[in-house]
Order: sequence, then C-alpha cells, then structure tokens
Amino acid sequence: MKNEPRFGVEHTQAESAVMTQVITDKETGVQYLLAIFPNVGSGLTVLLDKEGKPLLKK
Repeated sequence: MKNEPRFGVEHTQAESAVMTQVITDKETGVQYLLAIFPNVGSGLTVLLDKEGKPLLKK
C-alpha cells in the first residue's frame, strides 16, 4: 500500500511579499489558509463558511 500525503495544496497565490496557500485535509475535506510573511512569520487557520462551520472541499 502506497503512503499518500494527508494534506494537499489546492491553491497558491503570491502578492508582494506575502504568499498564501489553501491546504486541504484529504481525510476530512477541511480546508485551511496558510499565510507566509517572509522574515516575519506565518499563520495557519481553518477556513469557515458563513455559518461558522469548517469549510469542506466539495
């Protein structure tokens, strides 16, 4: 059995010095936003729908 990565990058965008990625958990479908600020830091948060529930990849 082949070990596949649990998380996949769905979208990457770079503007100025900021890079963002939408990462999906392949087991649950939950999506996360990763923001990277070079030489400053980074942050990761779950994406939420309008009802405040985790956004799931369809």
